[in-house]
Amino acid sequence: MSKKIILCRCEDVTAEDVERAARTGFSDLEEIKRYTGFGTGPCQGKECLRGIAAAVARLTGKSESEIRPFTSRPPLVPTEIKFFAGTPRR
Repeated sequence: MSKKIILCRCEDVTAEDVERAARTGFSDLEEIKRYTGFGTGPCQGKECLRGIAAAVARLTGKSESEIRPFTSRPPLVPTEIKFFAGTPRR
């Protein structure tokens, strides 16, 4: 059985990836997000943020309340729903 623990399913970020980032010297979520890519998939961190924050707290010796969320960066321009629905272009 695999020992791979996936913390971010969208970007396939594992506990080992987060541990490697912390060993490299990254200690906050913004840095670890940039290093691993977690939080950049379809859920934008809604599913993985808490688990990764808990892992970062454990690895850095901080309390979970000290771990600040990463900066949310929504799309620059909203995408029209017709592009997601498959409506033919005219």
